Amino acid sequence: MGRFDDRATLRRGLGDNIRWRVVHRLLGRGPLPDLSGFRTPIALPDLALLHSTAPSLTWVGHATFALRLGGALVLTDPNWSAHLARLFTRRAPPGIALQELPRIDVVAITHNHMDHLDLPTLSQIGNGPLYVTPLGNGRYLRELGITNIKELDWWQSVRLNELQIALVPARHFSMRTPFDRNDALWGGFVFKSSEGTLYHSGDTAYFQGFRAIRERWGPIDWAALAVGSYEPRWFMESQHMNPEDAAVAFVDLDARALVPMHWGTFSTADEPLGQPPERLRSVFRFRRLDERRLWQLAIGETRALTNGR
Repeated sequence: MGRFDDRATLRRGLGDNIRWRVVHRLLGRGPLPDLSGFRTPIALPDLALLHSTAPSLTWVGHATFALRLGGALVLTDPNWSAHLARLFTRRAPPGIALQELPRIDVVAITHNHMDHLDLPTLSQIGNGPLYVTPLGNGRYLRELGITNIKELDWWQSVRLNELQIALVPARHFSMRTPFDRNDALWGGFVFKSSEGTLYHSGDTAYFQGFRAIRERWGPIDWAALAVGSYEPRWFMESQHMNPEDAAVAFVDLDARALVPMHWGTFSTADEPLGQPPERLRSVFRFRRLDERRLWQLAIGETRALTNGR
């Protein structure tokens, strides 16, 4: 029994993995082909803005952002690796070299899946920043010699000068090996300062908790929501949102802007690499949401964060 089994989403087991990864491929039901020749958009980061104290957000790729808020530089789920456990190859380079970043103040890790808790990258970052992560994940960091760690339960928070960092619930699970399922907690983060509030969902399926996050920590100015790794739906629905789910979560959060993430970097599911942003734009039009509130960043793009709704 895992320590946090009672909080885990209903998760598919080994038999379902074999059905998806092996049987469906033998039956010709593998990943949907990308016939468009899609390539993830790449942009140059605004190094001057990154090195200033002005609030900004730079998408490095996947769930990794360089966030400047409250004067601090935060990395979320930092991953600069070319491969995930030798199974998945990076499809777009990191938006900025790790060495080009200014001093990192905080590393926030949402959960222990290998695309979010990337040990090679954390080894490069080392022991300088404050590491904030859900309960039970500190042991992975301590094995790297990292000691400045704050482990949080859901709804707990820590403050670094002007920046408050809160761990909030997510509908997901944790596992790095077949023997440690749900031994460590998972979640999303809210980053709050007088300059505004950013929510990072981590990995999550859609759930009613988005409304609770808004009620406790709102108003949310910028919602970085995972929109990829959603096919096949029968397998992924209890773990990951699709673009339609993300649009509903965005409304539940009453956020000012939606920043899609967790797409275009690693192809870990069956949807085409470029499908998530296309579907997200379509659902914005269908729901008559203001498309100016959809911040579809290119990898490497830096966006200034300005407060006010």
